[in-house]
Amino acid sequence: MNDDLVSLHARIDRTNELLQRMLAEVAKTPSTHAIFVDAGYLYAAAGRLVAGTEDRRAFDLDAEGLIDALIDKARLLFADSRLLRVYWYDGARRRIHTSEQQSIAELPDVKVRLGNLNANNQQKGVDSLIRSDLESLARHRAISDAALLGGDEDLVSAVEAAQGYGARVHLWGVEAPEGRNQADPLLWEVDSQRTFELDFFKPYVSRRSLPAYDAAGTARPSRDDVRFVGAQIAAKWLAARGREALVELLPGHPYLPGSVDQDLLVEAEGLLQYSLRGQADLRRSLRDGFWEHVQTQY
Repeated sequence: MNDDLVSLHARIDRTNELLQRMLAEVAKTPSTHAIFVDAGYLYAAAGRLVAGTEDRRAFDLDAEGLIDALIDKARLLFADSRLLRVYWYDGARRRIHTSEQQSIAELPDVKVRLGNLNANNQQKGVDSLIRSDLESLARHRAISDAALLGGDEDLVSAVEAAQGYGARVHLWGVEAPEGRNQADPLLWEVDSQRTFELDFFKPYVSRRSLPAYDAAGTARPSRDDVRFVGAQIAAKWLAARGREALVELLPGHPYLPGSVDQDLLVEAEGLLQYSLRGQADLRRSLRDGFWEHVQTQY
């Protein structure tokens, strides 16, 4: 056998040895999973299921307890895998953490990622954050399995991106009182699907008791007083959200988005210490005051 052939065999043997070592290392590397939570979906679906409302102000959610419960579920489902972390996606004005989001961010093994909130309290940019993280972790082989708690059809691209790099994506959902709260295309795309029922969420969701104002024991405010309060709240609303929020608000005049109208009512009742429920004329004055101030700023 000539020297070239001997050298070739030696290189082949060396290559095979290196491949065997690499495969042995891969075999020893534990699988890793991560949990991705779309908090907007979670709050809306769990709130409706347990408290009968999607309005976050109407109920409290024990995020720490629920996150622990989700981690425990994942530990059972991915028995031979270790947790990388929990990713918690939510919206916030100007992407500034609320006190609740800050407390969640301080939990061990939890990463809070924030999109923006528009004037109608709708999340913007959350789906793209989920896609970015899912794709990046899958591409770098940081995870083998992803548990995705969400329901928006826009998440389909995130699922496809992760699967393209070999990760398996498992869709988790919240039981819907009626119909479905997850998009069909998302259900079709994932590797598995699991729905958590009422009993799972009950310990972590509790309805708030709203303050009661005794209209009979308090003098009825004048329309001018209520209009002035509406203007006060509008000034505070603009200071918190910025003038750019007007772009989404003004086309609906003279109507306010439901979430903004409800915020306006609750805050006005607190300032006036008087219930405006069933007081149609005062509710109109409140909205008039709000709009009058907003339009002066346009």
